[in-house]
Amino acid sequence: MNALIFAAGLGTRLAHITKNKPKALVEVAGKPMLQHAIEKLAEVGVHKIVINVHHHSHVIKDFISSLRYTNVELLISDESDELLETGGGLLKAAPLFTPQKDIILYNADVLTGADLNKMVAYHHQMGGMASLMVKKRSSSRQLLFDKDKRLSGWENITSGEQRITRKQTSYNTYAFSGIHIIHPQLLKQLGTPRKFSIIEGYLDVSSQRAIYAWTDWDDYWFDIGTPEKLEVANEYLNKKQLD
Repeated sequence: MNALIFAAGLGTRLAHITKNKPKALVEVAGKPMLQHAIEKLAEVGVHKIVINVHHHSHVIKDFISSLRYTNVELLISDESDELLETGGGLLKAAPLFTPQKDIILYNADVLTGADLNKMVAYHHQMGGMASLMVKKRSSSRQLLFDKDKRLSGWENITSGEQRITRKQTSYNTYAFSGIHIIHPQLLKQLGTPRKFSIIEGYLDVSSQRAIYAWTDWDDYWFDIGTPEKLEVANEYLNKKQLD
């Protein structure tokens, strides 16, 4: 199985913390977030992990070159010249993946105790083009799913903006949680290489191709997008290590 860790973000919401350091190397419980992500993916049996880089790319490259994992190959997809967002980053990284193998996509700023082996099993069971880890939580941006957990649209609660791709009588709303699995065939369906969000790509294909929600998880989940969230994650993980 392949994986892509999105580590190219600017981390602007972390303010001074990412002035001289990429967000992916911000530490939680004494370990960089990127390392947390790599080890989480290795637990699922991923053998090839591609990491995209942009902000302070040389620092991430140096860190990756210092890592040694048995049966895990670490590769770089370099976006130093242009930040391509998640969809564009995926298509740029595509030639580096082992062909015909599923790809786990993982935001480097996500930290979770969820069992990803269960997510992989769900993805294979459903047989869709993608499975998205989602949760019922407060967020201005919500994905809309039908009763069978198939992606049917998106809405911004704050602005009222909405995009419906599959008309339903009612929708279940979930917030995206930064981890997803795609079938390799989806790469061709996302179109030509360009700068775009992968969520927009999912919505583009969702009227014809099945994109499913994975909701069957109940464990800790953090994103470290702000100093306040980083502090909460550190407190939780440090306490958990002492228990």
